[in-house]
Amino acid sequence: MTLRAVFKSWVEHYFSDEEAVILLVLLALGVAVVVLLGRMLAPFLTALVIAFLLQGAVSWLERQGVPHLLAVGVVFLAFIGMLLSMAFILMPLIWNQLVNLVQETPRMFDSGQQLLDDLQARYPNLVTPDQIQDWIAAAGREMTQFGQRALTLSLASLGNVVALIVYLVLVPILVFFMLKDRDKLLGFTLSLLPQQRGLMTRIWQEMDDQIANFVRGKFIEIVIVGTVSFLTFAFFGLPYAALLGVLVGFSVLVPYIGAAVATLPVAAVAGFHFGITDEFLYVLIAYGIIQALDGNVLVPVLFSEAVNLHPVSIILAVLFFGGIWGFWGIFFAIPLATLIKALVYAWPRGIQSRQAEAAQREELVEE
Repeated sequence: MTLRAVFKSWVEHYFSDEEAVILLVLLALGVAVVVLLGRMLAPFLTALVIAFLLQGAVSWLERQGVPHLLAVGVVFLAFIGMLLSMAFILMPLIWNQLVNLVQETPRMFDSGQQLLDDLQARYPNLVTPDQIQDWIAAAGREMTQFGQRALTLSLASLGNVVALIVYLVLVPILVFFMLKDRDKLLGFTLSLLPQQRGLMTRIWQEMDDQIANFVRGKFIEIVIVGTVSFLTFAFFGLPYAALLGVLVGFSVLVPYIGAAVATLPVAAVAGFHFGITDEFLYVLIAYGIIQALDGNVLVPVLFSEAVNLHPVSIILAVLFFGGIWGFWGIFFAIPLATLIKALVYAWPRGIQSRQAEAAQREELVEE
């Protein structure tokens, strides 16, 4: 069989159905809109994610007999209260700790150099003075580049004050109307789609629960892991506990990789503060217990079997979508990978079932 025949057979298998072609066009348009207009539509996309998170609480209140408008109002006010708490309590605390950390960096750098000197004195055959000088020079270059990037970011952020105000005003308004008029917006969106959408319905049914469970579960996981980490670090008297707690909480966005990356700043701060002592070991053990409980208890409870992907698929999805869309690509890497998996499995089944139904109708007509 020639290559042309193989390609023709593949096209006929997957794209012989009109709905499959329409679905492919819609997916291509959606990806193009996000890639080309993602920055412009960022407030809308952010509000869409937040509304998706809050819709579960609205639906729960409605099942308890609360009227729709009242349920939306209660959930929206709770969201605004949480947003204000973060803006006036958590963010200033994190900012102050970040400023203190930057101010303490030279002293920590000197302590690290002293630690290397002690290491060379104890093990002269293992660590040479040339290696120490190379490490110090490399660390100095990294610190210089970090300072330049921080300065560039701070200068650039001066021009984004208006954008921040737009976010703070526009996103809550969009969230409110997305929650309030959810049925109208869904109805309008469905009216734009073809009337014959069995394949789209099948894929959406396979994806709806998985995306909802993942987004809400990941949000809960970030809050729980971040809070527990903050309380643990504060219990041991570790400085910058809030900053490290937020870092560890957001590290769960990147499976496997995030936990390993977050270990470095936790170990560095603990090492510079306590030295190589029992307290340093206790902090690392406590951090390891948090990560173990997160991976073996919290994740199975929150996600159950909603996301059934191989670890290699998850890592590839994080690298690919994170490289394309940054933070949001990392956040939605697993749902997007699940969507691709659902497409791969549902697409041929949907087409085959449609073809089988058509063949049965033809047989009935002939009879």
